[in-house]
Amino acid sequence: MSKFTILLLISILWSCGNQKNNTDQTVAKKQPNIIFFIADDMYPEMFNCLPEGKGKNLTPNMDRLAAEGTLLINQYVVSPVCTPSRYNTLTGKYASRAKNKTFQQFTQKNGGQTVIQWNSFITNNDKVLPHYLKELGYKTGMVGKNHVIEVDSLYRFPDFWADPKNPEIKEKVEENYYRCEQAILNNGFDYAGAIYQDNPDFVGLGELAVQNMDWIAEAGLNFIDQNKHNPFFLYFATTIPHGPTNAERSWEANPLVTAKGYLDQAPNVLPARNTLSARIKEAGLSGGNKENILWLDDALGALLNKLEANNILDNTIIFFFNDHGQKAKGTLYQGGVLNPSIVWKKGGFESGNVCHAKVLNIDFAPTIVELTGGKLTEGQFDGKSFVPDLNGEENHSDEPLFFELGYARAIVKGDYKYLAVRYPEFAENMSKKERAEVLEKYNEGRRFRGMNTNDSDPMTPYSHFSLIPGGQDAEHGSYGKVPHYFDRDQLYNLKEDPNEQINLINSEAHQKIFQELKAELTKHLSNMPGSFDI
Repeated sequence: MSKFTILLLISILWSCGNQKNNTDQTVAKKQPNIIFFIADDMYPEMFNCLPEGKGKNLTPNMDRLAAEGTLLINQYVVSPVCTPSRYNTLTGKYASRAKNKTFQQFTQKNGGQTVIQWNSFITNNDKVLPHYLKELGYKTGMVGKNHVIEVDSLYRFPDFWADPKNPEIKEKVEENYYRCEQAILNNGFDYAGAIYQDNPDFVGLGELAVQNMDWIAEAGLNFIDQNKHNPFFLYFATTIPHGPTNAERSWEANPLVTAKGYLDQAPNVLPARNTLSARIKEAGLSGGNKENILWLDDALGALLNKLEANNILDNTIIFFFNDHGQKAKGTLYQGGVLNPSIVWKKGGFESGNVCHAKVLNIDFAPTIVELTGGKLTEGQFDGKSFVPDLNGEENHSDEPLFFELGYARAIVKGDYKYLAVRYPEFAENMSKKERAEVLEKYNEGRRFRGMNTNDSDPMTPYSHFSLIPGGQDAEHGSYGKVPHYFDRDQLYNLKEDPNEQINLINSEAHQKIFQELKAELTKHLSNMPGSFDI
């Protein structure tokens, strides 16, 4: 072989290898960054992009996402309270599949019936969305509210008003905080920062029970700075507009106060807090938690600005998701489960500005895996990717949707919803004395934190969500508000009766659809853990 031939072969091999490297780099560059921005307890009237809120809010960054992205107008939440909703989102599975010890024990206590409340926690034995993304080369981060990844052995303060600056108390606060961070790092995330294990009222101490959106935003921006040269996934979970909503414990609170204790220096990454009210007034708006919503929007704006400054906004997909509907929180009525969200990317999606496909929050995980180049396999998720829907194809429309929460189960198919409420036998037979003890224990916990109690009569009926007479505070606003709330079986025509006022369960004309939905729900439940007697 001549010297010329050898040199030619080397040149060809180098060219092919270099071309492959360039191709690999091109593929890597095409992997989009993902920001999953999850708000906490937003009402429809807090969204300018929905009819209920049009023109009522100063939210330029949310408005931008809605104007340039796609509004998922028929997006539903399987289990509409914060913990199982987050479980649905990060696992792509129904919360009844939770395997944490507390959930399993509660299922046994209820005679084998799964009861989905704030108890479906992710453990480090679960494979969740960040694990899948790390396999695809992503860096993963969580900031803000957790309330879904299990944290063991947190210290419980005997005095809610103990001084967090006291060295012994300060040490316990920080120990709790770092346990939370480590649990997140043990569950597929590379980064955790500005973590609230629960809502501010439940971080352990009253003095720390305030909002700090600046602190959360700072952690999110730090994550982007650290990973701007890699494809990344940022789970950005706010604690607002969930309570506390009053100015003194939210935007006017001490900016040094966090779930970790007192900072040495206040974050300086968002427009000054003292401008919020003035900007709201200047926009001609008033009332109804407007400052907290603008504060949240400022955090979203800071993320967008950071992406733009690093020249990576055009290669980022942003999901803006509210954890559940707030109009009927703690129930499976439409005000709890129907919960529109927004997906944004540069140039928009083929589906256009509004996607009408019916999708569930268990569909987020498979959708994100597909968007980032992953391959989906049968049985990997309970949810289904809605990438085809974003691409303008019909993919979900005719499939039934299933819901589960507390002691209720429901199915939506076509225009109809069937909802069933079942309590275990021991609950149905609980004596007045036993019911009084349950209610007092719950009320005692609220008084300990300086909260109001809602009910004192032990014979008040249970809610759909819990076995507390009169229900817990989370579902108190929805308790008994629908005319047939206390009916064991309920059937609604959502097209003609979207507010679920007329129970058709005994209508002769609707027996066929009732039996069809009942059979569908029974079939679904036969493939789920636990029992539920339809």
